[in-house]
Amino acid sequence: MEALSGARVVVTGAGGGIGAALARRFAAEGARVAVNDLDADAARATAAEIDAAVVPGDASGVVPAARTALGGTIDVFCANAGVGTGGGPEADEDAWELAWDVNVMSHVRAARDLLPEWLERGSGRFVSTVSAAGLLTMIGAAPYSVTKHGALAFAEWLSLTYRHRGVRAHAVCPQGVRTAMLSTTGPAGDLVLAPTAIEPEDVADAVIEGIAAERFLILPHPEVAGYYAARAAEPERWLGGMNKLQRQYEQQLAAAEERPADAAGAERGGRA
Repeated sequence: MEALSGARVVVTGAGGGIGAALARRFAAEGARVAVNDLDADAARATAAEIDAAVVPGDASGVVPAARTALGGTIDVFCANAGVGTGGGPEADEDAWELAWDVNVMSHVRAARDLLPEWLERGSGRFVSTVSAAGLLTMIGAAPYSVTKHGALAFAEWLSLTYRHRGVRAHAVCPQGVRTAMLSTTGPAGDLVLAPTAIEPEDVADAVIEGIAAERFLILPHPEVAGYYAARAAEPERWLGGMNKLQRQYEQQLAAAEERPADAAGAERGGRA
């Protein structure tokens, strides 16, 4: 895309998965890319593939170093780093705090650093990897769902507040993506995400297309638009459907708990 040729782009959480795919795709479009990841070795590996700058460390404070690495300015910031914290209200305070800090506040801190420059020159682009959980929810993962709703709300706020001043915001909301995070979601991910999971490169393609079309909501799984509409138009029906998934999830958990005992019993029977 011509508009991205020569653009200076930062991608957080780019050591693998969606972030690495975004970094590669922006580089293919001719952008100058700075790769960020908490895992410095993973960041360097991605950067080496595409001859990009490396700015390892916490995504919350990456803007100053990335700006320097890119020659003094940033045109596109991809707030992609995230954590998939599971559990419900019983999840400990540290888990909730981590989800809030990474999934929401790292976006806020980046925008705080970026906006003065962008507003002064009248251009800038903030790309937030939200997840369909921010539009809908995710069973078995309250901290993740709640903070992804927060990430969506912040991206919406940026868009409605600054679009007339040249700052654009995008919320990328995929369902399952074949990344390391998907492999940690367990039975909930197997039930809800895995059947329609796509590759990280598919998400990157959708992001480039969404930027070209100036769409706020970027939906790599187009069916999410229908789910989102149903959630708003018929909340009771939608909640009932999600509760059905929750019950299936609980049945899978119960079955998984029973299997080790059955296996042990069979083994004991074999010895007898």
